[in-house]
Amino acid sequence: MHLSGSITALATPFTAAGEIDFSAWQRLLDTQLAGGSSGLVVAGSTGEAAALSDDEYVRLLRAAVERVAGRVPVLAGTGLSNTGKTIAQTRLARDAGADAALVVTPPYVRPTQPGLFAHYTTVAEQGGLPLVLYNVPGRTGCDLLPETVAQLCSHPNIVGLKEARGDEARWNALYPLRSASFALLSGDDPTFLRAMRGGAAAYAWGV
Repeated sequence: MHLSGSITALATPFTAAGEIDFSAWQRLLDTQLAGGSSGLVVAGSTGEAAALSDDEYVRLLRAAVERVAGRVPVLAGTGLSNTGKTIAQTRLARDAGADAALVVTPPYVRPTQPGLFAHYTTVAEQGGLPLVLYNVPGRTGCDLLPETVAQLCSHPNIVGLKEARGDEARWNALYPLRSASFALLSGDDPTFLRAMRGGAAAYAWGV
């Protein structure tokens, strides 16, 4: 899988009754495709994944996969605070037709770097989908360090990193890790242009 360009993390539209608005969902998908998005993230944090039931999650993802019809990659947000639950969510996404999983560092529990390595390696080996690591320490409370990314990026089922820290020192440590099989994605609005000039392949943002 080659990830590049603008990859949009989509909001999940709801009706006034609290149900997923699938008509609005299809319009949102169509607008992104018409606008030239290079990939779509379904049920990430922007998509209120934590508020979705398993049934809603699967229906939302299947509707996206059907509408997109292979024109761009569909990434599913599957990261949870527990490794076993993350594997189960990743398998749900696989069975619903997602192309890859966007796996945020486990929120709240603040694992060590060896813990993060073990978590991601286990999910990569048991989840059934290619993984994009997602580091956003301002929201999760833990930071996936470049030296841990360096250990993970050679795994054949780990295909990229969405990095939401914008400091230049962080990116300078990450640029050497990019390869034909491991993409760097910027998730920081103010600094994504600098990151892409330095070698990031994509800008992953929310709408």
